[in-house]
Amino acid sequence: MTDVLLTHSYHLPNDAKQWRKMQPYPPLGTLYAATALRDAGISVAVFDSTFAAPISGFAEMLQKHEPRIVVIYEDDFNFVTKMCLLHMRELANQLSMMAHAKGIIVVAHGSDATDHPVEYLRNGVDYVLNGEAEQTLTDLCTALLQSSEPDSIAGLVCCTANEKVLRHAAQSPRNPSWINLPHAARDLIDMEPYQKACIEKHGFFSTNVVSSRGCPYHCNWCAKPISGDKFNIRAPEDVAAEIRELRDVYGVEHIWFGDDVFALNRHWVEAFANAVESHGKIVPFKIQSRADLMSETTVAALKRAGCSEIWMGVESGSQKILDAMSKGLRLSAIYAARERLARASIRACYFLQFGYPGEGWNEICETVRLVRETRPDDIGVSLSYPLPGTVFFNRVKARLGQKRNWSDSDDLCTIFTATYTDEFYHALRDALHAEVSEWHAPPNPSRTSELLWRHVIEIEPVSTNPNLLSISDDTFSETPATAFMPIELLVRTGGA
Repeated sequence: MTDVLLTHSYHLPNDAKQWRKMQPYPPLGTLYAATALRDAGISVAVFDSTFAAPISGFAEMLQKHEPRIVVIYEDDFNFVTKMCLLHMRELANQLSMMAHAKGIIVVAHGSDATDHPVEYLRNGVDYVLNGEAEQTLTDLCTALLQSSEPDSIAGLVCCTANEKVLRHAAQSPRNPSWINLPHAARDLIDMEPYQKACIEKHGFFSTNVVSSRGCPYHCNWCAKPISGDKFNIRAPEDVAAEIRELRDVYGVEHIWFGDDVFALNRHWVEAFANAVESHGKIVPFKIQSRADLMSETTVAALKRAGCSEIWMGVESGSQKILDAMSKGLRLSAIYAARERLARASIRACYFLQFGYPGEGWNEICETVRLVRETRPDDIGVSLSYPLPGTVFFNRVKARLGQKRNWSDSDDLCTIFTATYTDEFYHALRDALHAEVSEWHAPPNPSRTSELLWRHVIEIEPVSTNPNLLSISDDTFSETPATAFMPIELLVRTGGA
């Protein structure tokens, strides 16, 4: 018998986009929760549903371990989890009902459970954990295993007898001591499927590490139900030691840092580079960061440490839209970062976002111009996605439809009334992706992107939505002149 069986609700075959990409990473948040429990002397097992058949596999683990408590603990370090996808909620509900039917206490934690606790409490969950929950989880499981009442534990959400939701005063506890936990309990899962899938698709074994948790920036579309604006970072020597361990013990050849924002502190990055170099063979890695953090000294230190690829939250080529997002980013910083990363031979990749209120054809053209003038190595295109707790969500709340969450990571629908229809945004994404791909492919006289751009131009005039949201009453400027495409393909008939 095991005290606690931990699991999560991400099953890779349920997510067609991620299945195509085939860059699977272990659920670090879940494994850190296991580390915290084990460190407190609680026996724990983990059912990793990423590759395993989620229903039959979970049933087998219930029978094998006979746990007293089941914890559905989502990976807070996975951007897919932060999307609050419907297929994950549905699987979590199935797992919780299976455990509940056996009389097992069920605990849930994650962004979606924080946003929609009633959905979970009505489907077999006894307690929802808010905030950075490793310590809360440990305290709760200790109390339950000792048959004590957990009423005094901050951050719990549960139901009273009459099914009214009861929230404790401190709903989102922070756990800065997370940085001192032992390394994530990777020994509790099978790493072989991750290694095999990655090598078969990409030719090398990549796994994930986190050096920090949280983000202190205030982009008003970014949901932060777990850490809020708090930011905690591990010692650079400890992170370097973990990479060495992954290299030497597991044969890892590449690292993906799951931090929301890497390289926030240039002194930390320099110390990290020194620690990595002291361990011998460098393991290349990729990160998420911001363009305005890419100073000359930071880029040099990242290069020394092994950074080969940086994904920056560029979002838009329109300063007006960046300001409306409270991004705190100037376009000049993007141009400077791209130039510095190119000189250092570090791949510069952009996260782009279309559909934010106030973005029209002119602003879209500005984003296309930015991409073409800076020529990133890769891009990821998404649509503005309103999640509870954000300024953006409140701004568009009156225009939300019945659907409030994406079904999977490739859903790419606006949910609210944006400037254009989803069909237009999909066409725009396809054209921009195709063009960027063509820059880095062998010369081909058949330029697919040109046909896709012509389709964008063709459908743009008939794809606008009525009763649009705006961010100001200012008149949009004239369509900017461009050197990246025949101007007739960027200006609709009749002018901007």
